[in-house]
Amino acid sequence: MFTMTKFWERFFYIATFITQGSSYLSARAYAIMHRMHHAYSDTERDPHSPYFFRSVVAMMWRSKAIYYDLVTKRMQPGDNFEKNCPDWKSFDIFADRFLLRLAWGGLYVLFYVFFASAWWMYLLLPIHFLMGPVQGAIVNWCGHKYGYVNFKDTDDHSRNSLPFDFITMGELFQNNHHKFPSRPNFKARFFEFDPTYPIMKVLSWVRIIHFSKPPQK
Repeated sequence: MFTMTKFWERFFYIATFITQGSSYLSARAYAIMHRMHHAYSDTERDPHSPYFFRSVVAMMWRSKAIYYDLVTKRMQPGDNFEKNCPDWKSFDIFADRFLLRLAWGGLYVLFYVFFASAWWMYLLLPIHFLMGPVQGAIVNWCGHKYGYVNFKDTDDHSRNSLPFDFITMGELFQNNHHKFPSRPNFKARFFEFDPTYPIMKVLSWVRIIHFSKPPQK
């Protein structure tokens, strides 16, 4: 969809680590999994298709196994999946340490100790601990099981779960995205709205990112 300089690539690596915290995902491994998801969508080779698992937990557990095989490079996906992927090996080794993930969890607990005003707020902690897997579960389970279809020729079960995706910032337009995987705006019809696209436009205007080609209407 877009390119950026090495400086901004490293900047967003660090920003992602700070915002994802205990559920940090390697940009390289995530990019490869996403490309595999498009190449093998809703087949047995798809890293996270809901059509081969009884529960969303089982689906994400398999995704976790594939992710760690990619991080540790036990899995060699080939150049067609790795080409032009962002890669900062030393940072990923640092950010993926289990003790560091526990430390992030401890910081979340301390935040609640100081600022929570009711006991039930502590029930939100598991979501903070596992925000990355929670987001992935919502997108890949709901986005391929529930909603409406604009394009029936995608050779998968992708769907658009919401016409205004305020939950995952546009990623629940899975049917539109699978039809036009390189288009930065996931909107396809007049009543749809992808809230991430205006943010990308601003980043383009200030020359932080550069669209690979003019955005398709």
